[in-house]
Amino acid sequence: MVAAVDVKRSDGGNSAQVRRDWKPAEAEALYGLPFAELMFEAQSVHRANFDPNHVETASLLSIKTGGCPEDCGYCSQSAHYDTGLKATRLMSRADVIATAQRAKDAGATRFCMAAAWRSPKDRDLDQVCDMVSAVKGLGMETCVTLGMLTPKQATRLSEAGLDFYNHNVDTSPDFYGKIITTRTLQDRIDTLAHVREAGIKVCCGGIIGMGEGVEDRLSMLVLLANLSRHPESVPINLWNQVKGVPVDEMAERPDPIALVRLVATARIMMPKSVIRLSAGRQYMTDELQALCFLAGANSIFLGDVLLTTKNPKVDRDANLLRRLGIASGLS
Repeated sequence: MVAAVDVKRSDGGNSAQVRRDWKPAEAEALYGLPFAELMFEAQSVHRANFDPNHVETASLLSIKTGGCPEDCGYCSQSAHYDTGLKATRLMSRADVIATAQRAKDAGATRFCMAAAWRSPKDRDLDQVCDMVSAVKGLGMETCVTLGMLTPKQATRLSEAGLDFYNHNVDTSPDFYGKIITTRTLQDRIDTLAHVREAGIKVCCGGIIGMGEGVEDRLSMLVLLANLSRHPESVPINLWNQVKGVPVDEMAERPDPIALVRLVATARIMMPKSVIRLSAGRQYMTDELQALCFLAGANSIFLGDVLLTTKNPKVDRDANLLRRLGIASGLS
């Protein structure tokens, strides 16, 4: 028998109340609701806060690939593992802006730039800030993920016009040490605080399918939902298989219904956050993606490649969204 949870639905005038005091037992109770009830609750919260027939479209570019000193056990870009990936230098401003323009022409409204650093050097940050300003000049929202930041670095990015900073917590506090040893979870939370203090919106989520249990996935949602402010964007990534990293030996692809349940639970716990289906969509059927949208997911990445792994082709995404009657930048 599942414990009752008050989710403050939209039909009582107290729609989608934002809470930051979630208990693990409450997240478990939501996740364990009968499927139809969970979907109804999630869709009710979703409709109270978003257009249910619209999905945000973003594009992600690796502006500096490989050679990262961190030992994240899921990552093809870690210098600790032999994954066959060749490290590159920071891309030129001209190449980044040209890629951003192509992404905009293809239907992306947000452009995200990722660099495989533990933390950026000031001279590199100068170049990234210039890229951010230039992409803003194209009329796109901007996001970067550069590793850990100091308060001063966060302020510089804010002054350049950055809209979002991505810095995932990756997994639960209990499972975190099994996949990363070179950076603590508190390091990540500290960077999120610096970003908030600089006035930049937060993009923060995690990865599922790395060998963690359902309790870890829900613990991750509790961590995010109990931050002083919910992340404006919450990416939910399915681990993309990478040969040569430790996670490859313990990974297990989540049951599709379990994924939908997680999306629905995230939607209820963080009612005003954009929930993004991020990495791993190439493993998902159209039907599974449709259920995730129904559960409250409302953002995807466009493009054949996400950093170093595959992503569905734009034509497939456009076809799916058209069949579902969902508007997006592809419309």
